[in-house]
Amino acid sequence: MGIPLASEARLESVNGRTPTIATLCSHSSLQIFHGARIEGFPTLGICVGSPPKFYDAFPLARPDQFLSVPTVKDLPKVTDKLREDGAIIVPHGSFVEYLGPEAFATMDVPVFGNRAVLGWESDRRKERDWLESAGVTMPKLFEDPKQIDGPVIVKYYGAKGGKGFFLAKNREALEGFHPTGPHVIQEYVLGTRYYMHFFYSPITDGGYRLREGSLELLGMDRRDEANIDELYKLGAQEELMKAGLRPTFVVTGNVPVILRESLLPRAFEVAARIVERSIDLFGGMVGPFCIEGIMTEDLEFKVFEISTRIVAGTNLFISGSPYSDLIEPGLSTGRRIAREIKRGRAEGRLAEVLS
Repeated sequence: MGIPLASEARLESVNGRTPTIATLCSHSSLQIFHGARIEGFPTLGICVGSPPKFYDAFPLARPDQFLSVPTVKDLPKVTDKLREDGAIIVPHGSFVEYLGPEAFATMDVPVFGNRAVLGWESDRRKERDWLESAGVTMPKLFEDPKQIDGPVIVKYYGAKGGKGFFLAKNREALEGFHPTGPHVIQEYVLGTRYYMHFFYSPITDGGYRLREGSLELLGMDRRDEANIDELYKLGAQEELMKAGLRPTFVVTGNVPVILRESLLPRAFEVAARIVERSIDLFGGMVGPFCIEGIMTEDLEFKVFEISTRIVAGTNLFISGSPYSDLIEPGLSTGRRIAREIKRGRAEGRLAEVLS
């Protein structure tokens, strides 16, 4: 069983009061604050230094109050203030990258979802063990560079937005590679990339049922990446490498897409297996997550990664997506998070959606 998650002691600061939805002022904070406001929650933006001015341009998504810290690493030092405000933290990619799963896991303040899942996301080998044990098809992993038999992509751990990733056409192209941190060398799969935004609720009875709770598809995107998306215009990769130009995969934006409808059952089956396995491994992955994969020309879906919280691609759909509109018009992932907290409070089941 994957529930409950949160202890009674951790829930004390939000029991009997309207909680405040809090998150770091970056990544997907605009839609988190906007969704919380629609659902009637006060909001708190945690910022490094002075409150960011750009929020003034988006009054419907501006947090009601700000809490400033010197650095993101100082966030655990203000947990007393967060508990005093009745805060529930909604994690996103900036928590993974700038605070780290260990520090985040020990913060004594309620968090939406199961905070233990971020440790599985930030360690690519643990992530792979989880996905493969769920029966998900993944690109081949090369433990020994001598085994490389084709194109590969090198990926570093954590939510780095593609920074530091690079392609190698073959084994010879990796000669002289000196890693700067924990990484994996993965088969480069040719096909179409899809980033599918799912939401798992342990307390919802309707929809696409799992053994506990239900699964929803809220959107889908692809990513604009610099400089790989434009580099091809200058010529073949080999010639560019000779000129000192290396393809990079830094995400700069997102593009909405939809999947061929006949492939949707396969997408839900993959997501369901991942969620079911998460319940067995670490108590369940609650709330939003993104399955990132490649659809090959043979219509085989290979999952190369999972993001276990709200992803920036959902920012495309603050007013709803072609998928979420078929659940409820105008439903964003940010609002869906707030809706889950609201339902948990109303039904006395907050412990099942917080940790």
